[in-house]
Amino acid sequence: MRLGLIAGNGRFPFLVLDAARGAGHDVTVIAIKEEAFPDLAAAAGRPPPAALHWVSLGQLGTCISLLKKAGVTTAVMAGQVKHTKLFADIMPDMTLLGVLMRLKARNTDALISGVADALRDHGVELIDSTAFLAPLLAREGVLTRRAPTDEQRADLAFGYRVADTVAGLDIGQTIAVKSAAVVAVEAMEGTDALIARAGQLAGDGVRIVKVAKPNQDMRFDVPVVGVSTIGAMKSVGADTLSVDAGKTLMIDGEAIVTAADEAGICIVGRPALHHGGHGGHGGQDLS
Repeated sequence: MRLGLIAGNGRFPFLVLDAARGAGHDVTVIAIKEEAFPDLAAAAGRPPPAALHWVSLGQLGTCISLLKKAGVTTAVMAGQVKHTKLFADIMPDMTLLGVLMRLKARNTDALISGVADALRDHGVELIDSTAFLAPLLAREGVLTRRAPTDEQRADLAFGYRVADTVAGLDIGQTIAVKSAAVVAVEAMEGTDALIARAGQLAGDGVRIVKVAKPNQDMRFDVPVVGVSTIGAMKSVGADTLSVDAGKTLMIDGEAIVTAADEAGICIVGRPALHHGGHGGHGGQDLS
């Protein structure tokens, strides 16, 4: 397959690139100039080499023409584009301007969904961003040596109701709770900043709940946690992390569990039955 990789920041694009090449696909990388890590170029150059093009945020027409020229009909979005940049820093070309004119809402999902529609109109189909990374999706149940206490479980149960509602409103995917009270809610600032704020507000014993949206579009904005998430939690004394199994990418694989075990932090994978609106209370970095 000739695969297009539209790359934002973080390690996610590197993982997709390696996995896709490992599966024998011919990869063309469109690296977002304002976001993708510079060393993505060196990674793309490793054999078998992948063509790499740097494209500014907003230059959708250039992105499409490069993909078409490479014979790409299937593409993956991987890596975060900071939500604030999507609204503050875009200099749209005529193609993206057309997308913006058709949007019914100016939230992140609507914008990226509009971009996905434009790609499809030009013969490029976006597939799930985790298509090549299934082994890195969170498993169900307690993932760490330490299981949550009754008090922690009660906080998580409380947190799910709130987090699913907040995610359903497309505000954010993560909340912090303590003693059955909401300490902080994520908006555009990102998970690590939310954790830091929660620690300042409530001190030790904060629990972090990250959920998928009720109808999570796995093509983009997939929930991601990593060793950095555990580091942020450890620095403020947060003791429990819940993620949605099958919907959350554990970007560092088993290293995140090892880091959590060393920090005395519990990680729980909420079963699929309870999230995404399939029998629970409903329930959400590109991520």
